[in-house]
Amino acid sequence: MSPVLAGVLQLLALAAALALAYRPLGDYMARVYSSKKHLRAEKWIYKAIGADPDTEMRWPAYLRGVLAFSAAGVLFLYLLQRLQGSLPGSLGFKSIDPDQAFNTAASFVANTNWQSYSGEQAMGHVVQTGGLAVQNFVSAAVGIAVAVALVRGFARSRTGELGNFWADLVRGTVRILLPISVIGALVLVACGALQNFSGIHEVGQFLGAKQEWNGGAVASQEVIKELGTNGGGYFNANSAHPFENPNPVSNLFEIFLILLIPFALTRTFGRMVGSLRQGYAILATMATIWLGFTALMMWTEFHHGGPAFDLAGGAMEGKENRFGIAGSAIFSVATTLTSTGAVNSFHSSYTGFGGGIQMLGMQLGEIAPGGTGSGLYGMLIMALIAVFIAGLMVGRTPEYLGKKIGTREIKLAACYILVTPALVLGFTAVAMALPTPGDSMTNTGAHGFSEILYAYTSGANNNGSAFAGLNADTQWFNSTIGLAMLLGRFLPMVFVLALAGSLAEQQPVPKTAGTLRTEKPLFTGLLVGTIMIITGLTYFPALALGPLAEGLAS
Repeated sequence: MSPVLAGVLQLLALAAALALAYRPLGDYMARVYSSKKHLRAEKWIYKAIGADPDTEMRWPAYLRGVLAFSAAGVLFLYLLQRLQGSLPGSLGFKSIDPDQAFNTAASFVANTNWQSYSGEQAMGHVVQTGGLAVQNFVSAAVGIAVAVALVRGFARSRTGELGNFWADLVRGTVRILLPISVIGALVLVACGALQNFSGIHEVGQFLGAKQEWNGGAVASQEVIKELGTNGGGYFNANSAHPFENPNPVSNLFEIFLILLIPFALTRTFGRMVGSLRQGYAILATMATIWLGFTALMMWTEFHHGGPAFDLAGGAMEGKENRFGIAGSAIFSVATTLTSTGAVNSFHSSYTGFGGGIQMLGMQLGEIAPGGTGSGLYGMLIMALIAVFIAGLMVGRTPEYLGKKIGTREIKLAACYILVTPALVLGFTAVAMALPTPGDSMTNTGAHGFSEILYAYTSGANNNGSAFAGLNADTQWFNSTIGLAMLLGRFLPMVFVLALAGSLAEQQPVPKTAGTLRTEKPLFTGLLVGTIMIITGLTYFPALALGPLAEGLAS
């Protein structure tokens, strides 16, 4: 079987698995966030934190809950790392330096999981399981909660109430993420992933130096890192490490986990707003972009550019033999079109155009299908922009799901789409202008510029993957990327929740003959075009200096 055919079959199997899970999971999540009942375990949690889950919140109160919980998470994880040297189960590792502890705390709370350290050489069992793995769950639950709040804004009318943040947070963790993670961890252990609390032990010698491995609760952290679109690896090699991702079966399963909830949330959206066809339109937009990027990446990496490529059957540099080009390309697109950031190959070693596809996937806003929750609310923001553009073309006040998109709504949507590019391009420009940050680049020229552009694109979009040629463990990058991650995560949430509150207060607008049919394929095409044009106009000059220049020169 040819590698290309094997890749196509993998893609078809993945699409079939996602299709089978789409309806039951999407409907289940709609029931979870619409239910008035509380599980016994959930009641214990509410009592412990002093929250009343039945109290409805307007958007400022909902936002205060998001920010307060996340700030507490940053502080707790920072202190846990700073005290690691005094904690049991630290495996003899020292406490983390202040700038790196801040960067890591901001990274995991912001659902980014950017790592400027080697996990197996820096973090002990307590920090890994009690700190990083916990944030993998709750940061993903926060993203889903904000998305559900926006969906309620569309579904409700003449009220500013968006639900209860604490109830949404707990339900997302207890009823959705935990059960799937338990099953997924068993699957990964069956595939050969590691799951223990072993210490460090010597396994052999290499070039006169001893080789050491340490164990850990790898499978349980691996499954939630993918399911929650987090991405932080237990080991430095991330999902390219055989303890995290042993074989092609586990590789395809991990890609399935990455895409599972973001795609299924479109069904949840359709169910909650009372129109499944609206959910299908959003799903079609996401799927079109995802399939297009995957096909383009596979073509780019299989394209033969010289004798070395001919002998290897494609661009095999930086890729695991057990996954090959197809398994690496599908994983790469899945992780950069979502906010996952996990890697099973070396992104810096992709072809120039391949690296550009990875960056562009993040720069779209990671909305195809995007992160857990963040992908859905990002796509809905773009849908508002699309109907606004359509309204301008026909001279009609734009409407979406029976809500008028007026001055306030479009300003909030515009602020949302401007925040991340401002962070990415601003921090990249400053880093390139200053003399010190450039010393961290392994490469010069276009590829060196791509290393820094990729780093801030990944940080501000809450992705977490890296070109890896950049030495990001410096005070400058730890601090600035940490700020980019926090601002890129929580500033957009401010605008999303404000928009949700504004929509919930409106009175529904009845459909007329002139109402734009947003459930039709025509709107899907308009939405795809809007996304690509806005992203292209924003980032094309920067991409032209980096991956495009490199690709054209090779």
